[in-house]
Amino acid sequence: MRQTLIFDLDDTLIHCNKYFFNVLERFVSLMHAWFEGYGVTEEDIRQKQVEIDIQSVSQLGFLIDHFPQSLVSTYDYYTDKYGRAASAVEKDTLWKLGVSVFDYEAEPYPHMEETLDALAKQGHTLHLYTGGEPIIQQRKVERLALERYFGSRIYVRHHKNNEALEQILTEGQFDRAHTWMIGNSIRTDVMPALTAGIHAIHVEALSEWAYNVVPVDVQPRGAFLLLKQLREVPSAIEQYRKAAYSS
Repeated sequence: MRQTLIFDLDDTLIHCNKYFFNVLERFVSLMHAWFEGYGVTEEDIRQKQVEIDIQSVSQLGFLIDHFPQSLVSTYDYYTDKYGRAASAVEKDTLWKLGVSVFDYEAEPYPHMEETLDALAKQGHTLHLYTGGEPIIQQRKVERLALERYFGSRIYVRHHKNNEALEQILTEGQFDRAHTWMIGNSIRTDVMPALTAGIHAIHVEALSEWAYNVVPVDVQPRGAFLLLKQLREVPSAIEQYRKAAYSS
């Protein structure tokens, strides 16, 4: 039986985290140079930025300003803590550094095309569901011509959570017994899928953001598969279907 497959975009089909990590290394280096005299370590700076970034995303969602603002807010935290005079030039430098992460060209994950080709040939219906700013995410879709796989079945949300996925499933009248969510994030892909009662596949990211790592505390009502690579998805679904049919 044909299945409905909902794919995450960033760090499932295309690279994303590595660009943020590259920018963060430059940020940490700048901050350490500015605050080294106060005894601040590079690890201190990394941890504070992660704390501020996660709090911002949890409250506001994947807005375009959340990342550059997390760099500036980390800077503000340390200037306030140590009484160091804030510099408008330094803050502007950090803001521009944060925004620069969106200048990277979309780059596919290994085996993206062959995986989607195989699933399409098997007759499955493919959907794309991603968090972020519509204009930025659409640019990635167009850069890699992903409409050839997903058509108009593309959903972009600022908040990628239980409520957002439930709305998509309900409004689209998805057959949940034959619907799968495939993504790298336990928080925004796996947990909402399990909560909604659909199948879930966690595909391990090449590099993971701390925000995505949470415990799984929902009992699956269908499949919950853990895969190392994207190219394992077609055979994993086929094996699960055969096992379910034979039983």
